[in-house]
Amino acid sequence: MIQSPYEQGAIIKMFKKILIANRGEIALRIIRACREMGIETVVVHSTADASSMAVRLADESVCIGPPQAKDSYLNIPAILTAAALTGADAIHPAYGFLSENAQFARMVEEHGLKFIGPSPELIEKMGDKIVAKKTVKALGLPIVPGSEGSIDTVEDGLQISEEMGFPILIKAASGGGGKGMQVVRESSEFTEAFNTARSEAKANFGDDTVYIEKYLEKPRHIEIQIFGDSHGNALHLGERDCSIQRRHQKLLEECPSPVLSEEEREYIGNLAAETARSLGYEGAGTIEFLYEDGKFYFMEMNTRIQVEHPVTEMVTGIDLISEQIRVAAGEPLTVCNKTGLKLRGHAIEIRVNAEDPETFVPSPGKITMYHAPGGLDVRFDSAIYGGYSIPPYYDSMIGKLIVHGRDRQECIERLKRAIRETVIEGIKTTLPLQEWILSQPEFISGDYTIHWLEQKLAEKAEEKNSNRV
Repeated sequence: MIQSPYEQGAIIKMFKKILIANRGEIALRIIRACREMGIETVVVHSTADASSMAVRLADESVCIGPPQAKDSYLNIPAILTAAALTGADAIHPAYGFLSENAQFARMVEEHGLKFIGPSPELIEKMGDKIVAKKTVKALGLPIVPGSEGSIDTVEDGLQISEEMGFPILIKAASGGGGKGMQVVRESSEFTEAFNTARSEAKANFGDDTVYIEKYLEKPRHIEIQIFGDSHGNALHLGERDCSIQRRHQKLLEECPSPVLSEEEREYIGNLAAETARSLGYEGAGTIEFLYEDGKFYFMEMNTRIQVEHPVTEMVTGIDLISEQIRVAAGEPLTVCNKTGLKLRGHAIEIRVNAEDPETFVPSPGKITMYHAPGGLDVRFDSAIYGGYSIPPYYDSMIGKLIVHGRDRQECIERLKRAIRETVIEGIKTTLPLQEWILSQPEFISGDYTIHWLEQKLAEKAEEKNSNRV
């Protein structure tokens, strides 16, 4: 094993060169943070991303394989070889791909590099949803009622479900993003849903282990941004309400949540921070909860930076990516020096996907015209440009539009204006859908749940079909 220079007791020094094992807007986001910190960057890329903005702006770039992610962005030997060839001393995994792969984090460390994230052991523990639930339950976090461990047979699953009472949710132990997840409302549906969940889990995560939870009918999705360092410090930076979802995929996130009181906000934030401290957590992460009828239930812990991290940056004024890098280098949290840290105003982020806004069919292709929105407190995180061709091989998200306002109403109006100002031609995007969401009475009042959008879309489709008749 190669000796790592970042073991306990080593002299703390800032990285000279960071390899970014990712693509798109988040790769560009990390490049910007590194440039402001005086750190050189290396971007790895597939052949499909050779003309990407991240490749253009990084100090160095290395092609690591063909378009398919399994042959490039998930190719651990190729990424480690690129790091060795370019002399990088740390690897930032961002989100998605290998960001929560404990084996990758462990191999990075074994090759004498620093993985910018928590320890491989913690990634492994929190990556298994069953182990994670047991771990945080022992630390005092409230959890959704459900099976104590994995469910291996239909008979066992049915018995537990009937004792608990339908509806229930079958979930993949290694899952995420709604894959390997099935809602079951009555016993006659269980067998098919169980087999489907296991099949999806195996196909997406290489692990068909599933477990059961009570299905909550009208919850909100509330996540707490936590941060820890190697000096025993841990804190939270407020919550994000991520309840606007379609097929368990987030479309819009905001902070603060329109439904939490200051007492609830302080309670769940402090509880999350204490959990991070007890775990010895280092770096950025989120602890995610379902919230219903004034009660919080632990869902999962994400051991990485989130897509929606700019929401927190807008209301705190803290650069979370730079903070990640400093903490990984061994420095204490700089935010600990900010006494009386309070959330400033309101922020909302919408995800801009290259998809048909009605059918959600992906819309890759060449962008013929592009104009980003601007103005006070408007931020558009994207790696697209006029003439850029969006490849069909990856996630359809091509940007994030984030706005800040003095209050929620101002924030909504500013976001509407920014959407109308955005020009992306040559492909279809979900911007019209996002503008429609912002105009709905339930969203304006803040009265919505994680199921609200799908119900509204179903009503909208039914109304459209009836009009055709």
